[in-house]
Amino acid sequence: MPHIALGSDAPGIRGLFAFRPETAHPLNALAEVLLRGESTLSRGERELIAAYVSSLNECRYCFSSHAAYAAAQLPEGMTLVEQVKRDPETAPISAKLKALLRIAAAVQRGGREVREEDVAAARAEGATDLEIHDTVLIAAAFCMYNRYVDGLATIAPDDPESYAARAARIVSDGYLALLAESGAAPRP
Repeated sequence: MPHIALGSDAPGIRGLFAFRPETAHPLNALAEVLLRGESTLSRGERELIAAYVSSLNECRYCFSSHAAYAAAQLPEGMTLVEQVKRDPETAPISAKLKALLRIAAAVQRGGREVREEDVAAARAEGATDLEIHDTVLIAAAFCMYNRYVDGLATIAPDDPESYAARAARIVSDGYLALLAESGAAPRP
């Protein structure tokens, strides 16, 4: 049960957006840029970074959501997402993505946990400065999103199908389109 009366039974961050619509657009705009904007990392890889950080933060709603969004955009689907969650070092992903996930995990522990060696290792595997930048920002943003969702004890559905159904819409329409459709416009 949420810590505050949200006035909505929408799960996770969606309930929070309904409660305070003024926050919905900028937070969704950030997610849209980071997870769907132009990048040399695929949308699936960026969603995988978001899901991985959310798993490290033990945020069930955000992990389940972004795991479904990643799975819908990666050929290996949820099998790969679960492998990365268990141990990215043994998961069948590129050395570059492993290095970026190490950076994301360092950010999750604390921004100053990212070491020169982490960045050098990512560069050695072919990561660009933009990819390193975006990995750090995805990890930092998802620490915020996770704390927002869990700090107010939002609802997290148990049924994986509820997340998979939304994944199809995120993949096809994006974060901002669904926001506009939901009517979560700022209050006057």
